[in-house]
Amino acid sequence: MPASTTPRTELLRRQFDLTWSLFEHHLERLEPEDFLWEPGPLCWTVRRAPDGTWVPDWADTEPDPVPVPTVAWLTWHIGWWWSVTLDHARGHRPRQRTEITWPGEGRVTVEWLRGLRRDWLALLDGLTDTGLDAPASFPSPDDPAHTRAHMVAWVNAELMKNVAEIGQLRLLRAAS
Repeated sequence: MPASTTPRTELLRRQFDLTWSLFEHHLERLEPEDFLWEPGPLCWTVRRAPDGTWVPDWADTEPDPVPVPTVAWLTWHIGWWWSVTLDHARGHRPRQRTEITWPGEGRVTVEWLRGLRRDWLALLDGLTDTGLDAPASFPSPDDPAHTRAHMVAWVNAELMKNVAEIGQLRLLRAAS
């Protein structure tokens, strides 16, 4: 029996879809109170600025010990890196971290993330295996061998990690 070859685009899309299905499991169950819940004394979260916008905790050098992120911080973080990845992939000027604003607790953030997913799927659905070999300047701008395939795989891995963190926080809060 001859071996069939699965296109890389299909493998990457399957991996993304699996990760997203796990994310939906948690997104559907998140309560507004889950977002800003702090599981311990050393947390990174988002805080209201005087103008009403939400500002994430941030340090240019990772602190030691590393603070535990809240669901709010993690959802902002996903929105940040995913928005910037989409900017790069579309050839747009990538936004700065400070330009990505967290929408707030509850459905508004869930819908923001679902919108990023829709934008990402539109990009993925336009990729071919040949297109995956094109250079990509993100997330490794100093690596000329970095391709769109690397970028897509990085999004899958980063999303998977953040989904696991959000899921664990949601479960811990529910258990407390």
